[in-house]
Amino acid sequence: MTRFILVLLLLPVSLCSQQPPLFMINKDSSAFHLTREGATKLALLPLKCMEQEFPNKTSHTSYRDSDHVLLPRQLHPAFYGCFDWHSSVHGHWMLIKLLKLFPDLPEAGAIRKAINRTITIENIEQELKYFDIPMTSGWERTYGWAWLLKLDEELLNWTDPDAGKWHQALQPLLKKIILLWEAFLPKQTYANRTGVHPNTAFGLVFAFDYARAAGLTRFEIAIRQAALLLFAKDKGAPASWEPNGSDFLSPSLEEADLMRRILAPAEFSNWFRQFLTVKDIKHLSVLPVVSDRTDLQIVHLDGLCFSRSWCMQGLAAVLPAKDPLKKSLKNAAIRHLAAALPNVVSGHYGGEHWLASFAVYALTQNQQQSFTPNKTVKN
Repeated sequence: MTRFILVLLLLPVSLCSQQPPLFMINKDSSAFHLTREGATKLALLPLKCMEQEFPNKTSHTSYRDSDHVLLPRQLHPAFYGCFDWHSSVHGHWMLIKLLKLFPDLPEAGAIRKAINRTITIENIEQELKYFDIPMTSGWERTYGWAWLLKLDEELLNWTDPDAGKWHQALQPLLKKIILLWEAFLPKQTYANRTGVHPNTAFGLVFAFDYARAAGLTRFEIAIRQAALLLFAKDKGAPASWEPNGSDFLSPSLEEADLMRRILAPAEFSNWFRQFLTVKDIKHLSVLPVVSDRTDLQIVHLDGLCFSRSWCMQGLAAVLPAKDPLKKSLKNAAIRHLAAALPNVVSGHYGGEHWLASFAVYALTQNQQQSFTPNKTVKN
């Protein structure tokens, strides 16, 4: 019988009489399996906040007095919940991902009702207008943009009536974001190497995956050119400087996760050996210390566990079978998942409004999907 590891999601005491496994990992760590029970636990978090207007961080730049007094729901009628726009977007992505993986999820009906209220033609039209306000064309660049593409990527090949309706409603906003991104790429002289939202490599990973899934050849070529210009000559990543005290992304691992997509296998192997050493990987495998989960910046480090895990999984998948780093990365990916998962449901809104999405993305990276190019969005 296949031996596997069970990792439990710790819940409030009132819910802890019997804790089902959140996910399972097979003996050789080659595949993670999110359980139906785990999906239910995680789905409850964005369901709770996607239509919760406050507390709210709008990051809004006012151009005139009339737009300064608008409430979050008026500014962003589709994505006003879960504290901020990008967290609402990736909360929507997560719920759609879980619906696809577990069609019989007990929360399926609630999920569909909630998204049918938020992703509508009228709401998306209002979201689109926001990007036409002077000085807002760079708003949510590129983190929020990337998650919006990831959201629609889940809908591209899903033959579900609700999915088709949500996909069609999103298209005007998707087209706008892609145009803004295409205009920005030639102007991006320098990469942003931070461990938070503006990280260039993270955004390009999601954009590249979307371009390939949607059959957007021009967009894909532009992303590839930008990645090569910004990162192809990089050597000796300063991995020992990581993490920053508010990181939820690893700058060095995100860059490697991008370049494994951009470069041919032999080219990537050569680039990777010069970019990260065995010592670097060992350093990046040390679990971050999260000293205060009530602090909205420090709790980012729980997210870092998940993003490190998905990057490590992806890198391990492309390394040769006999490469000693392959096993090290797989093991480190598991340790990071196991350490962070109990903290997804912490009782503190600073983590609960977004961490479940990161957990689901990390847990589902091994489940490859075969996409049929969708021609609704065209370059």
